[in-house]
Amino acid sequence: MSIALRDGVAGLEVTTKVTLAVLALASGVYTYLGVRDLLSGNSTIVFFAAVIYSVAVSIGIYTFWTFLMRFLPHTLDSKSRGLLFACMGLGSLMIIAMSAWLNASALAGSAAIQQHLATAVQSYTRDLDRAHNNALAAQSLLPDIQMASTRFTRLADAERGGSLTGTAGSGTVVQLLTQMSNQLGSLGQEVAGSDARVKSLYEQGGKHLEKMRELVSDRGPINARSDAFGKEAMGLMGTIAKLQQTSVAPAVKRAADGLISGFIAPAAGGRGGLAERQTSVVGAVETAVAAQSKALSDAADKILAVPIVEPERFQPLSTAEAVLRYAGDFLPSWAGAISIDLMPAVLVLILCVVHAGIRRENEPVAAESMTAGQMLTALKLARDVERAQGERIVVTEPVPVERTAAVDEQPPVADENVTALSTARAAKKE
Repeated sequence: MSIALRDGVAGLEVTTKVTLAVLALASGVYTYLGVRDLLSGNSTIVFFAAVIYSVAVSIGIYTFWTFLMRFLPHTLDSKSRGLLFACMGLGSLMIIAMSAWLNASALAGSAAIQQHLATAVQSYTRDLDRAHNNALAAQSLLPDIQMASTRFTRLADAERGGSLTGTAGSGTVVQLLTQMSNQLGSLGQEVAGSDARVKSLYEQGGKHLEKMRELVSDRGPINARSDAFGKEAMGLMGTIAKLQQTSVAPAVKRAADGLISGFIAPAAGGRGGLAERQTSVVGAVETAVAAQSKALSDAADKILAVPIVEPERFQPLSTAEAVLRYAGDFLPSWAGAISIDLMPAVLVLILCVVHAGIRRENEPVAAESMTAGQMLTALKLARDVERAQGERIVVTEPVPVERTAAVDEQPPVADENVTALSTARAAKKE
């Protein structure tokens, strides 16, 4: 098993290096795309600055993970291994800080700016509706104003027939009632006339919003769309301001207060009991005018108590700023950007596990924990080793030179059982 693991690690060494290089290069490319939008100035300087930064990021990532793959799997001391893991965590945070968020900016920057524009459209739509409702709130006072004017007109008509004072004619009471009716009628006309202007401004604001929605859903360059969106937002803010100035609630408030503060009771012009009756009716009219004035003033105060709409000024964002602000809406893009930089961490952990397995396979096994098969295998290996040692060639000790020469000088000793060749031939001839 350990041999197979060693062969696997050795065989995948080139693949590991190529993988690290590709991941570092990919991170560098997306880092370049992200940092390019953050720099401003001369295009040539921006280009070289972005390239240098992205190359530095790629080299740093490749070197960092290469060091960890080389040292961490072979570190056995728990303290040293813990320090290396701490270094890996610190380096990962640094990689996220210098590269991952720029990668996310390159991956989802345009979508994040589009999300910013869509959010701004919703905010401006809400502000326009609030300003329109505030402007129309004064229109709710129009029925009360018209009813009050009509009531004073009817009282004046009735007094001409003598219904109030008992004497027919157009005297002091008729003049006073007609005056109050005319004032309220003028106020009603002013309130009714503001409706057309409010409607016109609201339609103008709707056109701005329609153009802004088109810019959000368009497929053109996001920076150009953002600039055009800002112009439309400025126009819409001006429309909202005009719409709030169109409200007639302040005018109603002033007119209502003026009804009672500017009320001047005319002197009775009748003779005898008529003068007293006219004075009594004028007092009743003053009381009715005071009540009507207070009712209109209170209603206007409620309208004026509504907070003024203050739309926020549109702030264009860069792709990096938009990705950070709307990070929760682009979690998949953030996950992909971080994974490009931190995927080698998984390879480091795999190498740690594999090398730990190799070390466990190479450790000697205790005799008491060996199985019968393992014991027989060990005995066979021991016999094979002894046999191999017994078959080694033994080198003999060399004979000294002097001894060899002495042996050569001695005459050969004849063997008693051996007949010389010359003697055998003589005997044969005889």
